Amino acid sequence: MGISQDNLRGFILALLSSGFIGASFIIKKKGLRRAAAVSGVRAGYGGYAYLLEPLWWLGMVTMIVGEVANFVAYAFAPAILVTPLGALSIIVSAVLAHFMLKEKLHQLGVLGCVMCISGSVIIVIHAPQESPITSVQDIWAMATQPAFLLYLGSVIVLVVLLILYFAPRCGHTNVLVFTGICSLMGSLSVMSVKALGTALKLTFEGKNQLVYLETWFFMFIVATCVIIQMNYLNKALDTFNTAVVSPIYYVMFTSLTIIASVIMFKDWDGQNTGSIISELCGFIAVLCGTILLNSAKDSDRGSSFRGEHAPLSPTLSTGLFSGNRETLKHDEENELSRDDICLRKQEPY
Repeated sequence: MGISQDNLRGFILALLSSGFIGASFIIKKKGLRRAAAVSGVRAGYGGYAYLLEPLWWLGMVTMIVGEVANFVAYAFAPAILVTPLGALSIIVSAVLAHFMLKEKLHQLGVLGCVMCISGSVIIVIHAPQESPITSVQDIWAMATQPAFLLYLGSVIVLVVLLILYFAPRCGHTNVLVFTGICSLMGSLSVMSVKALGTALKLTFEGKNQLVYLETWFFMFIVATCVIIQMNYLNKALDTFNTAVVSPIYYVMFTSLTIIASVIMFKDWDGQNTGSIISELCGFIAVLCGTILLNSAKDSDRGSSFRGEHAPLSPTLSTGLFSGNRETLKHDEENELSRDDICLRKQEPY
């Protein structure tokens, strides 16, 4: 099956985006570690010292470049093609984490990388052609259809529950809480980015969409979703191992985005059953690859869900799940000391 020019442009931009974003995970985490070592307060526990750390800002710039490329990619290609290519960012972050953060990537992880790439290729080959959109009002009609409004309401309810109820209770012991918030908001941000990118593309083609209120509304939704995503992504990266955060975030984010895109933009309308099955098989291959990458992480379950380099002792584990803040505070101080020593040994000034 041939690839259209627009899909090819979106494919190339998505690859570039994934490379930058994958690198930004590592750069930002190194910045978060430095900031925690200097200030003594981690971002995962409410610290904002990373805002004064140049390395963290370099990671932010790298991520912004990747997000801009991703933004433009959505203007050319459907979300069902662009979003799964984020698997490359997992590969980039896993490889860089292996060399720069000493989070080892074993042979099983390499197999996971191969599966992610293979699945992405299958998805690209069988990606659907988009229906022509002549105005942002067409997208608004899609966004206000009953099926998508139901999805939107479900996402808002889940995010509120995660932020107000689950995050204070188990956000620092269960990786799914912070990444779940990021992923749910991410699916909405992609739909808004797609709408805004299409509106800007039409504007550059001579069909001014800036005169419509819907364009500015989508811009507001993008800004709101991205701010929430960045806040909780910082918490996830600082609290848990990068090799855990990256694949779990990718799996949840991609799954939810594809569901949202199929509901809102009706990506599968007009496609034959064989192409849809091929896309699903490619997506499953990518998911399996991310699971293998997660399985290959060089630490046990306890350290994975705590986000540190050593397994939890029974006493500390009991303290965490029973809400013993004094035990948690004492453990955090010890962890900061170890991080500080590692930073001084590995990163001489």
